[in-house]
Amino acid sequence: MSNIAAIILAAGKGTRMKSDLHKVLHPIAGQPMLMHLMASVDALSPAKKVVVVGSGKEQLEAALAGSADLAVQEPQLGTGHAVQMAEGALSGFDGDVLILYGDVPFVPTSTMQAMIDRLNADDKPAVVVLAFEPDDAQQYGRVITDGDHVTKMVEHKDATEAERAVKLCNSGLMAVKAQDLFALLARVTDDNAAKEYYLVDIVNIANADGRHCAVVVTDPFDVAGINSRGELAQMEGEWQKRRRAQAMADGASLIAPETVWFAADTVVGRDVLIEPNVFFGLGVSIADNVKIRANCHIEGAVIGEGCEVGPFARLRTGTVLEEKAKIGNFVETKKAHLGKGAKANHLTYLGDAEIGAKANIGAGTITCNYDGYFKYQTVIGEGAFIGSNSALIAPVKIGRDAIVAAGSAVSRDVADGELRMVRAEQLVKPGWADRFHDAMRKKKEGKD
Repeated sequence: MSNIAAIILAAGKGTRMKSDLHKVLHPIAGQPMLMHLMASVDALSPAKKVVVVGSGKEQLEAALAGSADLAVQEPQLGTGHAVQMAEGALSGFDGDVLILYGDVPFVPTSTMQAMIDRLNADDKPAVVVLAFEPDDAQQYGRVITDGDHVTKMVEHKDATEAERAVKLCNSGLMAVKAQDLFALLARVTDDNAAKEYYLVDIVNIANADGRHCAVVVTDPFDVAGINSRGELAQMEGEWQKRRRAQAMADGASLIAPETVWFAADTVVGRDVLIEPNVFFGLGVSIADNVKIRANCHIEGAVIGEGCEVGPFARLRTGTVLEEKAKIGNFVETKKAHLGKGAKANHLTYLGDAEIGAKANIGAGTITCNYDGYFKYQTVIGEGAFIGSNSALIAPVKIGRDAIVAAGSAVSRDVADGELRMVRAEQLVKPGWADRFHDAMRKKKEGKD
């Protein structure tokens, strides 16, 4: 592990979200925003991670599942006070500390590393500040610099007009040596308009001590905070835009990129064609030379090389398609494993099913996998042919090269090479329909 610790501030109440769900657990690309940040932190192999929480502690405990220490800030007296709450959890740690925010989810690992590298440069700055230059500086605190040295940090409400004219803004993210961090925080006061303990004041205190602080500048997207549902949607849109561009740069074709929605962990191979209106949930991996036709919803699925899916298909968690398998229009799968070249071309439900190579599933076929209490499996052998509108009542096995006749309801195993036909005897009454229609027409005419 590296000699790095991360303090992630997540104690805000998130009132603008108007939600019972903790703000930092609201998802982007199917994953809580906090987990996007934690994944970037984890890439540094940190020695310690401390998440500072306030309300909603139980939700964060459940989401983190022991992957980070928790420190409680109650009451909330500002960002400086929040960082102080992590002091106990970092007792005895003497490395580099990154200060991050749970609602600023897209800080790249490379940016975090750049902050650490600058902190350990030969000139040994006391604090490294991560700054950015937005199109509209709005209410952001300002970073006043001389070269890459920070001469002053000031909150917007406390800034002069000249200071507000500066475009370089404070992201709130910092890197500080542990031995400096808490000593500087102990000297921060609440002598400001908001009567809060500002984290940024450690820069001004270090400067007053005759030390210097440095700035690292990053893209505004990397440090964009999320405080409302509108900002959540905006960041989702921006993340998706970048992910689509990455997919195309990596060799996939997106016919209408703006209509394709990826999850945080979607894996897309080369020469993949994705048609319009496709949504990927978490856990999807797509091999090379796959075609995803329009209007598909895919989650938790592994799609092998040369497969074709859709249009209008739904692949649910546990679906595995081996090479050149095909799922057609209005087909739903769940925990279904289709072997090489197997196909279900239309109007089918395959749940809890193992389907052998080159098996053909006819239109309207369903695996009846649930009895109201338990789920059961259907196994279909290689080369089997399931006729249209068949119901396979699990648990049941259909043998290799077996044929199930159209319209059959199969509740017992079918042997290899066997034909199984399960239909009621057809009853024929010549002329009955003609007599029925004549009687009904006369009845209707009488009412008119």
